[in-house]
Amino acid sequence: MASLLGHHARFLAFWLVAAFAALLASSPLKAAPYAAIVIDARSGEVLYAENADTRLHPASLTKMMTLYIAFEEIQRGNISLDTMVTVSKHAAAQPPSRLGLRAGQKISLRNLIRAAAIKSANDAAAAIGDAIGGNEANFAKRMTRTAKALGMSNTTFRNAHGLTAEGHLSTARDMTILGRHLFYDFPQYYNLFSRRSVDAGIATVNNTNRRFLDAYEGADGIKTGYTVAAGFNLTASAERGGKRLIATVFGGKSTADRNSRISKLLDMGFGKAPRNAPVNPPNPPAYQGGEEMLVADTDLPEVADGAGKTVRVSMQISSSPRPLARPGSAAPPPAETVVATAEAVTAMQSGIEGALAAALAGEEGLEAQASELAQAAAPPTRTLAVDDVELASAGTTATAALPDAETLAAAMEGTAPLPRPDAPPADAATGPEGEAEFIPFQVVSAGAVTSPRPAKRNAPIYDEVALPAPDEDEAEPEVVLSVSTSGDRHWGVTIGSYPSSFDAERALLKTQLVESATLNGSLRKVMRRNGAFDATFVGLTQDQADLACRRLQARAIQCFTMGP
Repeated sequence: MASLLGHHARFLAFWLVAAFAALLASSPLKAAPYAAIVIDARSGEVLYAENADTRLHPASLTKMMTLYIAFEEIQRGNISLDTMVTVSKHAAAQPPSRLGLRAGQKISLRNLIRAAAIKSANDAAAAIGDAIGGNEANFAKRMTRTAKALGMSNTTFRNAHGLTAEGHLSTARDMTILGRHLFYDFPQYYNLFSRRSVDAGIATVNNTNRRFLDAYEGADGIKTGYTVAAGFNLTASAERGGKRLIATVFGGKSTADRNSRISKLLDMGFGKAPRNAPVNPPNPPAYQGGEEMLVADTDLPEVADGAGKTVRVSMQISSSPRPLARPGSAAPPPAETVVATAEAVTAMQSGIEGALAAALAGEEGLEAQASELAQAAAPPTRTLAVDDVELASAGTTATAALPDAETLAAAMEGTAPLPRPDAPPADAATGPEGEAEFIPFQVVSAGAVTSPRPAKRNAPIYDEVALPAPDEDEAEPEVVLSVSTSGDRHWGVTIGSYPSSFDAERALLKTQLVESATLNGSLRKVMRRNGAFDATFVGLTQDQADLACRRLQARAIQCFTMGP
């Protein structure tokens, strides 16, 4: 009996499996919609597009926007790579792929960025969003605003990691635009996307895109993505022969299928892209509203070295008020006092002129004028000065006496100078012929006592210095244009050869002004070789030289690196 029941059970199970298989065969699982685009990254020209504006699930391509905003915050000084982020419960609860973060754990922003870019860790991306936006909803709004500013007109975000959510949609074209902005707006971070593995603090993580990076010549990024609703997505960039392309695929059936499709897109793009396309980097986002792009929360993350918290300030100026008085200083005098002081100065000037005139009539006239002058020199609240001799206000006496009548009379007749009240003896300062130098008696407000304004300079900013002509047999020395503190840095970047030393120096200075972010710490050198002059930046590390050359090439400036 038992064997009979077992036989019927096996028979029933067989038919159930067969019926389920037939159901699957008659109604196959629907594949995710497919979309693709490839553009010339130099000019932004679209070389091929298919369903490029269809709104689809971006999956982890979303993390490109999370990283873009993190790079923005670092650039603005609101946060740094070494800022310690406290992992929220929301971030720690995210499903795989994960770095393995725990709620309350502290980890540097640098390691969160590495984990989000390389491993595509959902918990790391969520932790970045919570640290910058305060919570998921605020950060998603920031992401959508940034997308609109970048020209991603068909994109809306609901989270920082890309897991499927209602309304969390983008297009192949928009993700390609975002990839191009990452390349041009933050080239200093772009090489992160080409690393096969990286230390993320609590673990070493491997790149989810390493198969494509290893298989396709010239590939150096950018980001993969996968969910059931999205399929296998990829935004990739590659450079060959001076051409750089960016391509995006949505809805691949597998990793291999996705990589094969994007390889064909890039091959077609390299075949169609012109060799000498104009380099027109995209414009950085022009944000409106200022404060809306900043963090909404009040508690900012701690800094790794314990330097404290960062204060964020809106730089938008709505008015220009008069500066407040320093603590403990007197308030500015009222208008009436200023007018009274001006009148006192005028009266004092008149008194002195009268005193000079009265000197011719005798000492009594001088004393009368001096008495009137003392009364006029008593303004209510402000101090006047006669050259360097102060006449104190509010009824105090002068700190130095006026010249006597004989001296004033001699000065008027031109036989003797009128000395300053605090001047040294007559033999201490003489004119061209040995006579005492005449110093005019000036009256100014104490608040406006200044040194004489120097004569206007008609010379250029720099003075030309005549240098001796070099010996014809002597080799021309190297021209060093700045001081290097590079120490053990032995790499350099050469930007070309020029017919004269002046042309090479000018090219170096112009290039350093254009690319100051990477070349300011370098040493500018002009070296003569075979009748020409090589313009070279030295004193760099290998990474610095490689980054500087990539950034210069992105600006259509030819260069190559030199090693020790």
